[in-house]
Amino acid sequence: MVAAIVLGVLIGALGSATIGAAVAVAGIALTLLIGFVRRVATTYTVTDERLIIERGLLSKHMQQTRIDRVQNVNTNQTVLERALKVGVVDFDTAGSGDSDFQFIGVADPRGMVTVVDRAQRARQQEDRSGDAGVGGL
Repeated sequence: MVAAIVLGVLIGALGSATIGAAVAVAGIALTLLIGFVRRVATTYTVTDERLIIERGLLSKHMQQTRIDRVQNVNTNQTVLERALKVGVVDFDTAGSGDSDFQFIGVADPRGMVTVVDRAQRARQQEDRSGDAGVGGL
C-alpha cells in the first residue's frame, strides 16, 4: 500500500497529478482486494486436539499441529491492525520445524489466545480422565 502511494506521488510530481492520484488509488484498492481475498480464503480452526490453518480458494493448503504441542502463544498488532481491530496470533510448538504457525488477520487476537487456552485445558482434562480409566484395569 505504501508503494502505491509513493508511486502515485512520484507520478504526480513528475507528470500529471490526476494520473498520480489514480495510480495511488488503484494501488491501494488492489492491495485491499488482495488482502480481502486472502482473508476469505483462509480458515482457522481450534479443537481440543488440533490447530488447523486451511488456505486457498481453488487449491488448498492445510497446516496443522496438535494442541498439546503448543507451548507459547503470542499476539502482535501493528498500529494499522489495531485500527482495523485485527492481529496476528503466533504459536510456538514443541519439536516442530514448522516455525511459521500463525493465525493472521484474526478479529480478536486476545480472544483467540483464550480459546486456545481452553482447548488445551480440555485436552489435558481428557488425558487425565483417560489415564484414570487405564490405570484402574
